[in-house]
Amino acid sequence: MVTYLLKIKYIAHLISFRFLAVPRNFRLLEELERGEKGIGDGTVSYGMDDGDDIYMRSWTGTIIGPHNSVHESRIYQLKIFCDKDYPEKSPSVRFHSRINMTCVNRETGVVEAKKFAVLGNWQREYTMEHILVQLKKEMAASHNRKLAQPPEGTYF
Repeated sequence: MVTYLLKIKYIAHLISFRFLAVPRNFRLLEELERGEKGIGDGTVSYGMDDGDDIYMRSWTGTIIGPHNSVHESRIYQLKIFCDKDYPEKSPSVRFHSRINMTCVNRETGVVEAKKFAVLGNWQREYTMEHILVQLKKEMAASHNRKLAQPPEGTYF
């Protein structure tokens, strides 16, 4: 009987926890762990810029360009900044590697929220992984996959 009650209490705890917001640092620790393990097919990765940053604000992302596009086999480096309001508000995302995409500012490399739906319609459940995967999909989209690109190895 006691075991049964403990199981019910545990299930109730899990159900209530699901509807609570995970604190920022716990969320970022979860993302760090996932980023360190590698994501999907290995063409997208991310990690912290500075392991000593206790606020976990500065991150680096990498995307290997999608097949059948001008981005194929290119390695793109990005900077992701998670301010104190993350994940309630989207992080700022900027390409360090030069790239020509419709959602990226040509002068600064900033991914513009007005032109990239993931940032423009941010939801708390989105993650840095989600941003990188969607940017890779955006590279393969018909309006981006054939755009002339800056020389490889150039940076903003």
